Amino acid sequence: MEGTGPRLVPPDDREWWTILEEEYWHALLAQGESPSETAPPADPQDIFQVLDIETNGGADLVAEADVAGEPGEEWNAAIRAMEQGESFALTVSGANRGGLLVDWNGLQGFVPASHLKEIPRNRDPQQRMGELARYIGQALAVRLIEVDVEQTRLVFSERAALSDFRSPAAVLNSLEPGDVRRGTITNLTSFGAFVDLGGVEGLIHVSEMSWDRVRHPSDVLRPGQEVEVYVLGVNPEEGRIALSLKRLRPNPWSEVESRYYVGQLVDGEVTNVVSFGAFVRLEEGLEGLVHISELAEGNFLHPRNVVREGDTVRVRVLSIDGTKQRLGLSLRQAHSVGLDDLA
Repeated sequence: MEGTGPRLVPPDDREWWTILEEEYWHALLAQGESPSETAPPADPQDIFQVLDIETNGGADLVAEADVAGEPGEEWNAAIRAMEQGESFALTVSGANRGGLLVDWNGLQGFVPASHLKEIPRNRDPQQRMGELARYIGQALAVRLIEVDVEQTRLVFSERAALSDFRSPAAVLNSLEPGDVRRGTITNLTSFGAFVDLGGVEGLIHVSEMSWDRVRHPSDVLRPGQEVEVYVLGVNPEEGRIALSLKRLRPNPWSEVESRYYVGQLVDGEVTNVVSFGAFVRLEEGLEGLVHISELAEGNFLHPRNVVREGDTVRVRVLSIDGTKQRLGLSLRQAHSVGLDDLA
């Protein structure tokens, strides 16, 4: 992997590429599997240390590299073991809601809950902890999937030990932006979904799940589900992969002017009602705004006095701008009859 730089995603995707870097470990260690719909903490840096708080003993969770800053023989052995795909039977020494702690060759490692053969499904923190605590004292057959000497991270996977070995480096180097691959959903968080691509995981950010707005990834995906994904970008040095579901389908805004025209009457579903109007979904990924002035004749206190989320309404197209992805609609004018309506 020497000399291999990141294969960057397009400029408009770089904003959330940073999210992938910062929140990858937050998802595995802090939130665990399929957390409730809450925003991530404001400071996700150094999240691996969260384990120290969540374990019963509060002991140090990772072994340090030697004082000179060079990896010791234990870390070199870990790197070799990961590259060769060795499997180990390790005893679980601790648990938190993100996964399990194991000891290997004098180092302490972590098995994310999403990499267990039986992934905990319970969202309740106490019940989830109960599911994971039952592993303490048991031996797990695991394989190393990440060794980060600088961050003193040692990550194991029970699921990887059950599959045919292919080194993470080989998988990463086989991926290029634009590839389409099949994978399995391993973990859902408030900001996206992690996908196992056969030894390495990529992230589908919530903004890349559908051309529609997605409130939470669990509305679209579930752990264990097999999906086909589009590779947006690859960073072999960091072991990070950016993925997309929606890029496998045409952008509904790309040819919106060929499907709709000003004055047209169309049916849609009210998806969101706000103080300044209501959004209406005409098709997947295509929403227009009915401004409050175009909702109804007369006076009313709030748009919800006229429409509610889930209502099916007939609206008239007032304006179309595919470049800016804007569609102006009117509910009020849909009740007026024009020459086009009589044709």
